[in-house]
This record gives sequence, structure tokens and C-alpha cells, in this order.
Amino acid sequence: MIQAETMTAAGRPVTARAPGSRRVTDAPTRMFHWLFALSFAGGWLTGDSEHWRALHVTLGYTMAGLLGFRIVYGLIGPRHARLSLLWRKLVGAPAWLRSLRGGGTATRVNWRQGHNLLMAAAVVLLLLTVVPLALSGYATYSDWGGEWLEEVHEFFANAFLAAVTAHLALMALSSVLRRQNQALPMLTGRIPGTGPDLVHKNRRWLAALLLLGVLGFGAWQWQLSPNGLLPGSVSHAEQSHDGGD
Repeated sequence: MIQAETMTAAGRPVTARAPGSRRVTDAPTRMFHWLFALSFAGGWLTGDSEHWRALHVTLGYTMAGLLGFRIVYGLIGPRHARLSLLWRKLVGAPAWLRSLRGGGTATRVNWRQGHNLLMAAAVVLLLLTVVPLALSGYATYSDWGGEWLEEVHEFFANAFLAAVTAHLALMALSSVLRRQNQALPMLTGRIPGTGPDLVHKNRRWLAALLLLGVLGFGAWQWQLSPNGLLPGSVSHAEQSHDGGD
């Protein structure tokens, strides 16, 4: 912890401690969060263009794979990453709603619990929406249906975007009300404050493996695509074929 010396009125030095921080989120969880967000953002931006279809499909596969990682990590990972924590928050929803109907004053309502419930519901909605989104996207790419299947895929894409918007709005509102950046744990893994770390092991190695896995999958998809993943690009396999001619 950084220390600095200040002088009292009597000229005696006093040691002042800089505010500390606590680790509350590990590296794999943060890596999943940002890879997941970037994959959806890229998929949304490339969804309406046939020229970007290969990249769009690759990002869809990536989201499905990241979801699989999060489920496994949420089942056998450390306690702070368990999906059961989300379930515990949602279980308290009926009791919290009854407290609203009980006629209590606004000061007696546990608004912090209500915010946590909404945040948990938004995260669960995001994770659940990925399943029909990915399945409908795969079915559309495989030409299993007509335009109705494309409409189904677009519906779930819009539902996912709505959940993302709600999640970001809740984060912004919470940051204003609590006067603290609520996105900080997903950026640094830490929050300001004193006390012990809630997450003792950062597990950077697992975050690095997750990133390498995503990049490796993207490189593999690039090799398989006849024209690469970007408009106007040519895959290595096609270059090798042309060079042989």
C-alpha cells in the first residue's frame, strides 16, 4: 500500500495511507465478459451484410463456445464464479416484491437488493438468450428453413440487444446512485475499499488460455473459409492452391 508523509501543525510527520482496493473478480471471468461482449458487438454489426457473413458466423460460434466455458466454470469453478450465486439472488425476488406490496415506505425498502435482483435477471437473460440465438443462426446458415427462420434469429438478436441495453442502463444508474464505477470490477477485477480480497486467486493462466482458444478458433475458421473472414481477403489455403497452379 502506498504511504505518504504529511506535516501536522506542530511540525510532526504523519503517515497517510492511500485508499486500498479488494479483488472481487478473477481474470477468467473478466476475459469471458469482454470476449462475449465483443463477439456480440461484432456479430450485430456484421449481421446485415452478406460480405461479412463468414465473420458473422464465426463470431456466433465463438459466443456459443464462450457460453459453454461459462457454464462449466460456473459449475466447477471457484465459489465467486458459481452460477448458483445468480440463482440465490433470483430466489429472493418473491420476498422483495412482497415488501413492495406491503405498503412500506421507500426508506424501508431494500433497494440495493432490488438492484441486485435486476442485475442478476439481466445476466441470466443474456446467457439464456444465447442458446436460441446461436441455434437459429446455425439453422439459418445451414439453410434449414426459409425467411421465417431468419426472422426468428433476428428476434433473438434484438432480444439480446435489449438485455444488453438494460444491463448497461442498470450499471450506469447504479454507478450514479452509489457514486462508484460499477464497471470497474470487470476492468481491473478490484473495487476501492479496505478488507480482504474476495477472490484470492486471479487465475491469469486460465484467462490467457481462453483468449488463445478464441484466437485459435478464429484462425482455424479463417483457414476453412474460401475467402477468409474479411471481405476481399483470401485464405491461406486458397493462396497455397493458387501458388501450386
